Amino acid sequence: MNRRDFLVRTGLTMAAGVFANLPLPDARSAQSSADLHDWGAVRNQFPLSRDLIHMSAFFLASHPTPVREAIERHRRGLDENPIGYWFDHEEKQEAQVLHAAADYLGVHPTDIALTDSTTMGLGLLYGGLALREEQEVLTTIHDHYSTETSLRLRAARTGAVVRQIPLYRKLDAVSKEEIIETLIESVRPRTRIVAVTWVHSSTGLKLPIREMAEALRKVNADRADSERALLCVDGVHGLGVENLRLPDLGCDFFIAGTHKWLFGPRGTGLVWGHPRAWPVAQATIPTFNFDAYRVWMKEIPPKDIPVGAIMTPGGFHSFEHRWALSEAFRFHQSIGKARVAERIHALNDQLKDGLRNLHHVKLYTPRSRDLSAGIVCFEVEGWKPDHVVEQLRQRGIIASVTPYATQYVRLAPSLLTSSEEVEQTVEAIRTIGP
Repeated sequence: MNRRDFLVRTGLTMAAGVFANLPLPDARSAQSSADLHDWGAVRNQFPLSRDLIHMSAFFLASHPTPVREAIERHRRGLDENPIGYWFDHEEKQEAQVLHAAADYLGVHPTDIALTDSTTMGLGLLYGGLALREEQEVLTTIHDHYSTETSLRLRAARTGAVVRQIPLYRKLDAVSKEEIIETLIESVRPRTRIVAVTWVHSSTGLKLPIREMAEALRKVNADRADSERALLCVDGVHGLGVENLRLPDLGCDFFIAGTHKWLFGPRGTGLVWGHPRAWPVAQATIPTFNFDAYRVWMKEIPPKDIPVGAIMTPGGFHSFEHRWALSEAFRFHQSIGKARVAERIHALNDQLKDGLRNLHHVKLYTPRSRDLSAGIVCFEVEGWKPDHVVEQLRQRGIIASVTPYATQYVRLAPSLLTSSEEVEQTVEAIRTIGP
C-alpha cells in the first residue's frame, strides 16, 4: 500500500487514533541520559555563553540539547533526501508534536493548531473571528501591539467594535479582585470576545485568568452559544513558567509561541481552542493536512477534518524546527512542571526582594506570585531604561527595555539563571547610582 492509499484508508485515524499510540521519543534524545534533577545539569543542556548573565532568555530561546539534536537530525534527513524524508516523516512527526503538546497542556491534540509564533497565532485567530457588526471585542490597554493590531484589522473588515479598557487604577496597588471586578463590569450584552494577555511583558503583571474565566462563566450562564463572551488569552509568558493545564485555566482560546520560556525551536507556536469555542474561528490560510485534500477531491465532508488541522497553516516551512518541538515539551516534562514553576518564581522572588531594598530603584512588578511570573520591571532613579540596560551589558548582564510607550528596565530570571547570578545582578544595579 502506498502512502496516499494508506492515508485515504485511515482517514481520521491519523488525526485522532494515532495520538494514543505514538512511539516513544527517539532514544538518541540527550534528555534520556541527563540528570535533570540538578539545576546545574539543566543549565548544561544549553550552549549559552558562560561569560554573560542571561536575564532576557525569555526573548528567544537557546535550544537545549535534545531540541538541538532533533533539529539537526531532521535537517540532515531533509538535506540528504528532501522528498523521501518528508514523505516518510511528515505525518508521524506532526502527530508526535501534537501528542507532546496535548500531554503537556492537558488537552486533546486535535484541538491544537500549530503556528510559527505568538503573532501568527493571534493573527490567525483574531483575523478569522466570525463577528457580526453589532458585536464587540473587549480588550485592554495593556496588551501587545500584535493583539491590538490583529483585532483592529478584523474590526475594520467586519464592522464590529474593539473597546479597550484599563484593568486597574494603580499598578502598585493592583489586586486580583480589582482586575476581575473591572473586567466583569466592562462586559456588555454585545461583548463576544474578551482578549487579554496572561503575563504583561510591559510590567510583569500576571492576570488571574482562572478567576476571570470563572466570573465570565457566570455572565455567560444565561447567554445563547452564539452570544457567549469567549475568553482569548495570549499566554506566551506563562507557557513554560506556570504549572498549568488549560482545562484548569478555563479560557476558551490560548495562543502562545513555544520558542520563549518553553525553549522550543525558534519559529514555533500554537493555538488551542476549546471544542465549543472553535466554531467562532474561521481559517484564513489553507491547511496542508491530507484530509483537506480528500475534501477537495470530494472523498470526505469538511466536517470530518479536525479543527486544529483546519487552522494550521499549510505551505512549506522549517520542518526540522516544527518536528523538534515535541522534544521541548518532553524536556520540560522531564524536569517536572511543578519544579520549573517553583524555580522560576523563587528566583524572581529573590530579584524583587533585592530590588525593593535599593532606595534608588522603583519596582513595578507585583511581589505576589499570584500577580507575577518570570518578568520583573523597574526604574532606576535618574537613569533612562536603555542607559541602565547598557550599564548592565557592560557588566556582562543581559537585560532589556519594555517595547511600549512607557518604558521600564526588564529582567527575567529563568531556568538558565542561578541564585548567585540574581545576587550579582542586584549588586550591579546597586552600583548604578541616582
